[in-house]
Amino acid sequence: MASSIADISAGTQDRESAGYRTPPHNIEAEQALLGAILVNNDAFHKVSGYLRPDHFFVPVHGRIFTAAETLIGRGQIANPVTLKSFFDRDESLADIGGAQYLARLAGSVVSIVNADDYGHIIHDLALRRGLISLGEDVVNDAYDPRIDAAALDQIEVAEHRLFELAETGESERGFKAIKESLIEAIASAERALNRAGQLAGVSTGLIDMDRLLGGLHSSDLVILAGRPSMGKTALATTLAFNAARARAEWMAARGGKADPRDPQAEGAVVGFFSLEMSAEQLAGRILAETAGIPSDQIRKGKLSNDEFVKLVKASQELYEVPLFIDDTPALSIGALRTRARRLKRTENLSLVVVDYLQLLRASGRTENRVQEISEITQGLKALAKELDLPVLALSQLSRQVEQREDKRPQLSDLRESGSIEQDADVVMFVYREEYYAERSEPNQRPDEADDKFSARYDRWLKNYEASKGLADVLIAKQRHGPIGNVRLRFEAETTRFENYQSADHLPDAFP
Repeated sequence: MASSIADISAGTQDRESAGYRTPPHNIEAEQALLGAILVNNDAFHKVSGYLRPDHFFVPVHGRIFTAAETLIGRGQIANPVTLKSFFDRDESLADIGGAQYLARLAGSVVSIVNADDYGHIIHDLALRRGLISLGEDVVNDAYDPRIDAAALDQIEVAEHRLFELAETGESERGFKAIKESLIEAIASAERALNRAGQLAGVSTGLIDMDRLLGGLHSSDLVILAGRPSMGKTALATTLAFNAARARAEWMAARGGKADPRDPQAEGAVVGFFSLEMSAEQLAGRILAETAGIPSDQIRKGKLSNDEFVKLVKASQELYEVPLFIDDTPALSIGALRTRARRLKRTENLSLVVVDYLQLLRASGRTENRVQEISEITQGLKALAKELDLPVLALSQLSRQVEQREDKRPQLSDLRESGSIEQDADVVMFVYREEYYAERSEPNQRPDEADDKFSARYDRWLKNYEASKGLADVLIAKQRHGPIGNVRLRFEAETTRFENYQSADHLPDAFP
């Protein structure tokens, strides 16, 4: 470090005159701000929401700011007298007058009115220095010949660092007057009133689910959980496709010229992170659902001419749907957030789907799996709030469900349930009684009479027939509304979920 503030200024001027560019800084603004804080501690509160010690170009200025912050945080006064003991033996102040430098800072202040302006100048220059440092690192890494340093990985790291830098450039939200929040709440209610479905959130396309949830709400983390073969991915693709198709139809009705950022826009632009299935497999499943043709027939090429025509029409319908799929395996939560931010910036992303949560990785090292899941769920919740959109994340359930007579899932069945249940705004389970009934077909025991077996078999058959083609979505937690069950129809051949219509609500058959 230079021995004095004057040396720093002189050194930068010498380097500039010699043709070298020095990092952007303003020592006078730093001195003026610190002096204003030492004269009147109210100046500190004007900048504390966005300014940090490492934003100062001169390191000793950062330490003075830290010392003032410490005293003010304790409810004490920070001035040259109270800070003197912090810097009496600080060698970095020796050549500029020791602790007397604090008195000179305070003595040179005329007014604290411009303290906030000084703070923003210091903050802006710190961001510029950060950009320069990032740019130098990007260049150096690009020249690095290491085989394990792939160019795409370097781009992802650079983009992640750039967004981190952008986040430091935003002032903390702090307190917000309730009148401001009330205005936003009324605006949200008005949007719901004016929308066709009268929903505040993104419509799922399933009537009873929308009725119970009010749609998928912005800034919410929604967990959809279930045991294998229950249809988690199928339900998630149904919800994602319904939302994306609604947005495509809304845009088409306006000739494609409507502003997708319009608060009254229907549906959503969907980003689907498929960590389990490939993008091709997921697209094939959605195509099968849309065309109403079993996916295995499509894979095997067992299609009639009429079915092939239906498939082509379905693909044309899907062509304009704003659904984006990322099938990168073992994606980290940091990389997921970076890619979601990018899609938000370029395509106005408005719904994120993650299939599934346990296949994500934490960005850093964690001591155990529970801690890793906690970091992932917190990251997904932070993403929902940051981008102001709903995040739908799928989750596996523990095997303890299979050990109970009643197979209906409970909150305690969530794997690493503590953090998932805590961070989620909505937790819902998909449950199909048909799956368990089909696998519990009774066999006649050697010592069992025919009539008793027949009666037992009839009871099983009745239960199986009653559950066939049905699914339940159990809303086990909802911060904004009631819990309850949503019944849906499930078509196993096309893995498609549809609205349920009970027999007593069906129209009468013609004679």
